[in-house]
Amino acid sequence: MRVTIFGGHGKVALLLAPMLVEAGHDVTCVVRNPDHIEDVQATGAIALVSSVEEADESALVDLLQGQDAVVWSAGAGGGDPARTYAVDRDAAIRSMDAALEAGAQRYVMVSFSGSDPDVLVPEDDPFRHYQQAKIAADEHLRGTDLDWTVLGPGPLTLEPGTASVNPRARAGDGDRTSRELVAQVILAVLEDPRSFGRTLVLGDGDVPIDDWLASL
Repeated sequence: MRVTIFGGHGKVALLLAPMLVEAGHDVTCVVRNPDHIEDVQATGAIALVSSVEEADESALVDLLQGQDAVVWSAGAGGGDPARTYAVDRDAAIRSMDAALEAGAQRYVMVSFSGSDPDVLVPEDDPFRHYQQAKIAADEHLRGTDLDWTVLGPGPLTLEPGTASVNPRARAGDGDRTSRELVAQVILAVLEDPRSFGRTLVLGDGDVPIDDWLASL
C-alpha cells in the first residue's frame, strides 16, 4: 500500500514508518519542520514538508493523490487551546475529507482512550480542550464513508512493545500503552478488514494482536 502518515516526526510515527517499510509498503511521512527530513529518511520513508495546520482541504487532496491509506498521528501537543482545536480537530477533519476525495480509502486515527463524551474532564480543566477536539474529530471520521479505525491507547510510554494488548482497557483502567505497541497495532490493522469501522481502546497486555482482532 501507499501510506501517508501525518505527524511523521512523532515518536509513534518514527517507530511505525520502518515497520511499514519492512512490510513492503511505500511510506510518506508529513512533517512541518524541514529539519526533521533526515530523521524520517533514516526510517526508509519519504519525507514531505507541509503544515497540516495551514494546508486547506484542496492542498491536502493534492498531497494525498495516489495514496491508499492515511494514518493520522499528528497533534498540537497541548498548550494553546486555539492551536489544539486547529490541529487536533480542524486539520484532522480536513485530512479525512481530503482522503475521501483523493481516494485514499483506508484511514487509521491515533486517538486516545479518553476521547469519549462519557469521561469528559471538568470544563475548567485545561485538558478539556484536547479531549473535545479529539472527540469531534473521531465523531467526524465515524460519519465518513472511509474504511476507518479509531485507536484509543491510554497514557503513552517508551517501554518496548510486546505485540500484545489488554482488550478490556478503558479510559483510566488498564490503558497504559507503549508507543511501540501503538505502532505494532497500526501495522496489524492497516490491511485487516476486521478492524474497519471500529473504535479500539487498548493498553499493554497479554493478548496477541491477531487474537484480539479475531475476537472482534
